[in-house]
Amino acid sequence: MIAIEQLAYTYPDGTRALDGIDLQLGKGESLGIAGSNGAGKSTLVNHLNGWFLPQEGSIRIGEVKADKKTVEQIRKKVGLVFQKPDDQLFMARLYDDVLFGPINLGMNEDESRAKAKQLLRMFGLWELRDKPPAHLSQGQKRFAAITAVLVMQPELLVMDEPTSDLDPRNRRKLIELVNELPMTRVTVSHDLDFIWDTCDRVCILNKGKIVADGPTKEILADRDLLEANGLELPLRLQA
Repeated sequence: MIAIEQLAYTYPDGTRALDGIDLQLGKGESLGIAGSNGAGKSTLVNHLNGWFLPQEGSIRIGEVKADKKTVEQIRKKVGLVFQKPDDQLFMARLYDDVLFGPINLGMNEDESRAKAKQLLRMFGLWELRDKPPAHLSQGQKRFAAITAVLVMQPELLVMDEPTSDLDPRNRRKLIELVNELPMTRVTVSHDLDFIWDTCDRVCILNKGKIVADGPTKEILADRDLLEANGLELPLRLQA
């Protein structure tokens, strides 16, 4: 599903955010990406749907190589849920926000409306469909942003810090819903317990490089590895 080879990216100020990333992910896999602030996590996921294009190295999503000519194809395959829901929600009604993507991609409108209704009910948002997104709680905005991505039925779902604004009850609800999703998933999070609950595999980034890659419960139980890369054990293991 994902094939990344020697990916590197340097920001205009000279910051080397990614430095030779090699990563493969099979169809149906669930991958967590963890690392301290500035490790390169968000820069990496922003490459997965074409917001950033490789300066060095290459990315393939399925059989499509990411470049200027294929950005539209890539974005039909990859759904990215931004770290801040307000960056995704901008229409006057929640329902219009959810349908914005499929309508602008030329997807079947009747099928998209049916899918939107199904997802809004699943996330407990159907009764709020006529509300302005600005009037929703932060947790409701988070679920709305995820709904707006899932309605486009992506092959790959990428989530950047999906639990950052959720209370414990909604966090648990998100874990349950995410684990029911059939598509390939990549999750970037400081919430290592969420990665533990939703990802089969995890990569640790440090200074733009992958320093560890393996089964989630093996990597996240390694205190020395985590502490060497600015992380702490998941809360469930700290006791």
